[in-house]
Amino acid sequence: MGQDIYMEWDSNGAELLHTPGGVQDIYGVMCANKLKIQSAVHEVLSSYGFRDIQTPAFEYFDIFSKERGTVASNEMFKFFDRGNNTLVLRPDMTPPIARCVAKYYKDEHMQIRLSYIGNTFVNTGKYKGKLQEVTQAGAELYNDGSSDADAEMVALTIECLLKSGLKEFQIEAGHAGFFNGLVKEAGFSEKETAKLRNLIESKNFFGVEDLLDNLTVSKELKEIFLKMPEMLNNLDEAVEFVKARSKSEEVYKAVERLKKLENIIGSYGFGNYITIDLSMLSNYSYYTGVIFRAYTYGNGEAVATGGRYDGLVSQFGKDAPAIGLAIVIDQLIIALSRQKLLDTEIMQGTILLYPQSLRDMAVKEAERMRSQGSIIQLVRKSSQKQAEEYKEYAKRMGAERVLYLKSEDNVEEWNVGQHF
Repeated sequence: MGQDIYMEWDSNGAELLHTPGGVQDIYGVMCANKLKIQSAVHEVLSSYGFRDIQTPAFEYFDIFSKERGTVASNEMFKFFDRGNNTLVLRPDMTPPIARCVAKYYKDEHMQIRLSYIGNTFVNTGKYKGKLQEVTQAGAELYNDGSSDADAEMVALTIECLLKSGLKEFQIEAGHAGFFNGLVKEAGFSEKETAKLRNLIESKNFFGVEDLLDNLTVSKELKEIFLKMPEMLNNLDEAVEFVKARSKSEEVYKAVERLKKLENIIGSYGFGNYITIDLSMLSNYSYYTGVIFRAYTYGNGEAVATGGRYDGLVSQFGKDAPAIGLAIVIDQLIIALSRQKLLDTEIMQGTILLYPQSLRDMAVKEAERMRSQGSIIQLVRKSSQKQAEEYKEYAKRMGAERVLYLKSEDNVEEWNVGQHF
């Protein structure tokens, strides 16, 4: 019975190993597209002055503990080292990079810009239909607590998505302090806050109303909670509405910060890509300020996420404001594919076909062509195979052409796209 979990059979009845739920093999044209998109995003991140960093695929469990506000313990892939220490596959890129900043940049007080491309692993359970291993390309900006830094990271997200080939998408931006300030002012317990958070995250505002009817909360604050999803079109009106009903400085600062974000994004010319959503919440409790997510049609999951986390780095030993973004490459590819914006055929390279007697000539010619920037695949022709078999092979492999060295002075060229 155990084998049935990971075994399958081909058309001839032979046993085949397959992947666990939530992970996937990426190959051929899809892999070429993924690498192309990663390269495009990385190019944008580099153009903004972000420098690459790599962190381990697994870390000590404490790096992602509940106190740090990251992924829930039961959603991590855990294992033990020889010293019986608990290790986890990283479920989130931000805490490890924050750890590195506290360690390697402890005395730097000006901007620190770091970028990465890496995989994260979240144990959502194979029956939920979600990927448990995803590739992210992202950036983290430290030692800058300004609203300009907020806006730059949102603008950078937009540029990355545009460079990837995505044409229609929207950034939804909110502020972690808005919800936090309201529940503190209302005096809700931790359990009540968690229940309210879940209802708002699921956009169940009928449930929000029922819950508030059973809690002790002022009429004014109740109006703000229920009005959250409607305060999208005019931020100035939303600010006035909130200020007339709340006395929380944290709430005031949150809406004023969002106004600044909206204004500065206009300087980048990206105003049409952003919507302010005061009901936005994040799964990560380490966020302290502006939070944002990017959505597009053809995919219900966010293709990019980000936010400000001014308190996280201090947990590793350095006081530093910070804001980050993550482009979720796998979700982005799903969206681009469904919108028919991916290359369906990426042709590249030349197959240099040669008989054994012309091996030396073929090797020298391949070296010469590679030195000029060509992609050359050497294939020795078998006397047991016909030329047509190599032409069909070239098509399957996505080669642009085949050069066949028939003799020292006779080179035959086959363009793969042509009919033979």
